[in-house]
Amino acid sequence: ITGGAGFVGSHLTDKLMMDGHEVTVVDNFFTGRKRNVEHWIGHENFELINHDVVEPLYIEVDQIYHLASPASPPNYMYNPIKTLKTNTIGTLNMLGLAKRVGARLLLASTSEVYGDPEVHPQNEEYWGHVNPIGPRACYDEGKRVAETMCYAYMKQEGVEVRVARIFNTFGSRMHMNDGRVVSNFILQALQGEPLTVYGTGSQTRAFQYVSDLVNGLVLLMNSNISSPVNLGNPEEHTILEFARLIKSLVATHAVISSGCALRLLYCILRHKEKNNDMFFSLYRSVSRSQIQFLPEAQDDPQRRRPDIRKAKMMLGWEPVVPLEEGLNKTIQYFSRELEHQANNQYIPKPKAARMKKARPRHN
Repeated sequence: ITGGAGFVGSHLTDKLMMDGHEVTVVDNFFTGRKRNVEHWIGHENFELINHDVVEPLYIEVDQIYHLASPASPPNYMYNPIKTLKTNTIGTLNMLGLAKRVGARLLLASTSEVYGDPEVHPQNEEYWGHVNPIGPRACYDEGKRVAETMCYAYMKQEGVEVRVARIFNTFGSRMHMNDGRVVSNFILQALQGEPLTVYGTGSQTRAFQYVSDLVNGLVLLMNSNISSPVNLGNPEEHTILEFARLIKSLVATHAVISSGCALRLLYCILRHKEKNNDMFFSLYRSVSRSQIQFLPEAQDDPQRRRPDIRKAKMMLGWEPVVPLEEGLNKTIQYFSRELEHQANNQYIPKPKAARMKKARPRHN
C-alpha cells in the first residue's frame, strides 16, 4: 500500500492485516503519520518502508494499492510540483513494479477528475470539466494523467489495473490541519471558533465514511472490473447544511462529554415543565461557534455527487454507515486528538548560559 500510513491507507492496512494478508506499507510521511500504523509494527505480516514513490521500488508483491498523494487542497497546493511528481512519476514507478512482478495495481483516483462538473450526478462515462492551469490542477490533472498511464500499461504491457474514483471521505485519522470540509468544521466547532464557509455555502458535496470506502477498494481490487468505478455516497448536502449539522452534533457531544447530560436528566426529573428551556440554554452554552462566510475559492466545484450504479451492480457495493453515525465517531476522534495535543505539547526550556572558564594566566 503506497501512502499506507495516511488517512485512508492506514484503515486499508487495518482491514488487510485483519484479513490475514502480508502487508507492506510504503510512505514518505509527507502527510501520513507513523502513529496511524504503529500498532502493527513488530507483527510478522507487516512491514513499513520509509520511501518516496518518485524513486523506483524493488519488492515482491501480488497487489499494489497505489494511494500515495496529498489529497487535500492545502496539502497538494502547498507543493504542486511534488504533487505532480507523485501522481505521474510515482504512478509510472508503481506500474513498472506491477509489470516486473506480475502484480495487479489499483489506482486511488478521485472525483476531482470531473473538475467543476457540468453533468450531475457524475457517472464514469463523463469526461470532466477541469481547469488545466488553475490552483487545483496539480492534483486534478495529475490524477487524470495517472489514469491514462494505467490504461496505457494495461493495453501495451498487459498490466492488470483497477481505478477507483473516490468521492469525499471522512473519518478518524484525518489530519488536524487537513483543510477539508469535515475536519475544518469539526475542529472549529470543538474549539468554539467560527465555521468558515466559502462562498454562499450552496455548493454540494456527498460524504462517505472511511470504512465504506475501504470495503469498496478491496471489492474493486478483487473484481474483474478494469474500467473506472465511482466510490462515494450519493446522499447530497450543501456545505451550509453540513456546517449546521456538525455544529449541532458537536454541541450535543460537548453536552454529553462534559457531564451535562446527567445535570440535564436531573433537571427533567425535577422540573418537567421547564426541561426544554433548560436544555436549550445548556445547548447554547456549548455551541458558541458562528458560521462565517468567506470569498469563494477558485475552481471550487459547485455540485458533487457520484452516480454509483456501476459499483452497486458490478461490485454489490454501496455505503452503509449513516452520515450522523460517521460524524459522531469522527467528532470523538478529533476531541481525543485535541486532548492528546494539549497533553503532549513539548515546550523547550531555555538552558542557562554556560560561563566560559577563565584560563589561568601565567605571568
